[in-house]
Amino acid sequence: MPEPATPSPCPRVVSGMRPTGKLHLGNYMGALANWVKLQDRYDCYFFIADWHALTTDYADPSQIAPNTVEVMLDYLAAGLDPDRSVLFLQSRVKQHSELFLDLAMISPLGWLERVPSYKEMQENLAHKDLTTYGFLGYPVLMAADILLYQPDFVPVGQDQQAHVELTREIARRFNFFFPSGGRKPRDAGKHPDIRPVAIAMWEADQVLPEPKVLLTPSPKLPGTDGRKMSKSYGNTILLSDPEPVVRQKLKTMVTDPARVRRTDPGDPDKCPVGDLHKVFSTPETMAKVYDGCRSAGIGCIECKSWAADSLVKILEPIQQRRASFTEDHAKEILKAGSLRAAARAEQTMIEVRNAMQMTLTTVSGI
Repeated sequence: MPEPATPSPCPRVVSGMRPTGKLHLGNYMGALANWVKLQDRYDCYFFIADWHALTTDYADPSQIAPNTVEVMLDYLAAGLDPDRSVLFLQSRVKQHSELFLDLAMISPLGWLERVPSYKEMQENLAHKDLTTYGFLGYPVLMAADILLYQPDFVPVGQDQQAHVELTREIARRFNFFFPSGGRKPRDAGKHPDIRPVAIAMWEADQVLPEPKVLLTPSPKLPGTDGRKMSKSYGNTILLSDPEPVVRQKLKTMVTDPARVRRTDPGDPDKCPVGDLHKVFSTPETMAKVYDGCRSAGIGCIECKSWAADSLVKILEPIQQRRASFTEDHAKEILKAGSLRAAARAEQTMIEVRNAMQMTLTTVSGI
């Protein structure tokens, strides 16, 4: 097995995405663009969560493999660098499944049933049978994905903070049952001067340290129908969409409902196209949008054209980078990154097995 990534004095972060198809602007602004920036300041592990895709697409997994390649190409196109980050495939690192099984043994059922997205996803995907152990247990797999690399931070948006908190709770429970040095904080006695020091020492030597949230700025980014940009809504603008496709999608985008006629004034603050301008357009363009829309000096078609101009400027360098990589290149990067990730993951699992007394040295006579 190759050596893991060279140890870095920088704090470590880990995060991943499910391979549900080519990435869109919502994925980029919500996570990917921030990941690219993190490479300059953190020891980064970014993966493609193909096992997570099975939790909802187990009945037809035929698209998971091709989608994995597409997501990897989008990772590279956005600026993730295999020389500065460990880029890998979840299922190629078998330690994810081992730690998932270990953590599943101690995770209370009630914790999983109370996860906010559990009922929400069942309702949104009512056409699929999600009454499976895998779907109920996906937060434990997510916890294993994170804790396996003993990261300092997990970069997430506000809507994902609950998952990180559950990961912290699972880590806390594991560390209580399976302390690294064999001693729990309660063993330190009740002396007021000794116990806090003992607890601090115990926390510093945990097998699975509790990661902190690193909040990712996530601007409001509507899809073409005005709702949140999402593949499930079919309202996305892909990172790989060519310019004519981008412009055509923008032409169909909903606008301020108050502008029924060309001569009606509108309000960019109440318009999905205005929200796109706020994220991607220059201050000069924004000034023209506010003045022209509120005075009815411009029509929605012109405003959408300006928004398309701004999007094309963002997408052009991304698409140029994507064109420089082949599918085979993406697969090789994933393969190499997975080997590096597995080497680092095994370091954690050695500690986990020792703490759980699940090694041959702990079995009498072997």
